[in-house]
Formats: sequence, C-alpha cells, structure tokens
Amino acid sequence: MSLCAELKVIEAFYDAETSERIYQRLLHEQSWPDNRYTHAGRQFVLPRLQTWHADSGIRYSYSNNLLETRPWTPLLSDIRAKIEASLNLSFNSVLVNCYRNGEDHVGWHADNEPELGELPFIASLTLGVERPFAYRHKKTSENGSILLRSGTLLIMQPDFQRHWLHSVPVDKNTTHGRINLTFRKVVAINNH
Repeated sequence: MSLCAELKVIEAFYDAETSERIYQRLLHEQSWPDNRYTHAGRQFVLPRLQTWHADSGIRYSYSNNLLETRPWTPLLSDIRAKIEASLNLSFNSVLVNCYRNGEDHVGWHADNEPELGELPFIASLTLGVERPFAYRHKKTSENGSILLRSGTLLIMQPDFQRHWLHSVPVDKNTTHGRINLTFRKVVAINNH
C-alpha cells in the first residue's frame, strides 16, 4: 500500500536518544488533567491523557468540548521552533496526547474543526513506543496505515482533513507509552 499523497513522513526528525529524553520529560513534567469530558450531556472518559497549549487568546474545541488553554512550556516552545524552522511554517497551538499503553487510542476522525480553517496544515510528532497511524478515505474504500516510530514527524497536508479520516487504533500488544504532539494553526477565534 502506498502512502496517501496528502501525507509526508520525516523519519528521525529527532534521533532516538533525543526522542527518548523529550518523551520522558513530557511524561513527567506535563501536568496531565483528569481525562473526563462531556458530550451530548453525558460524561465520558477520554481513552488517553491530553493537554492543549496555545498562544495567548487562542481557544479551541472539538466535539463541542472547549479545551483548557495552557501556556507554552519551554520544551514545547523549543519543539515548535524546530518544526517551524524545518517546515517554514508557523503554528500557534499544540495538542499533546499521551497514550499510556495500547488500550489508549483515538477513534476515526478528521481534524476539521472550524477554528482550524478550511485547509489545516498539521505537523504531528511521535515520541515513545511505535504505534500505527491508520487512515481511510471518506468516500472510497482506500485505506492504509503507517507505523510511526519515536522521533517521526508526520505532515498532514491541507487536503488530508478534507478527504480522509484517521485514527490510532487499540493495540493490545503494546504495553509502553506514546506521546504525540499535533501542531496546528487556529485561524478563527472560538468565542464560546
């Protein structure tokens, strides 16, 4: 299966040693919040831990859940600067997901919230254990999966969210953790 045209993979964006050091720092230095959320009036437990960091004044929600905006940490700012310099793009926010083991996952979705604009460009950094990133076309039966190793930067080109869904499926064989950082540019301020 060939990689879909709207995805680009940069292997070893961070080398193995640096990736492990960043993973451990994020794992132990992040203040991970309670992972409960409300949808349609019912409370659920998010199957992963999550924090949202953004420039001042940036707000973001998905599934009608407004995320608590936290300031950039020095580590997240350093990672953002390296990615921005490499891609010659700017980002004003990052969603940090911690998958504690293979039970933690994210279901099929597209990062197509109105705040991200019509054609969001997303840079996704994987740290920790390798996990598959699955994708499937919204209209055809085309699908695929990429095994993302620690230190890999996955680029989701602007058309990807329009045409594809993606997920990090449950992996019962994985017992170690993974942290994923998805850098985004919020273009419309959410005033909820």
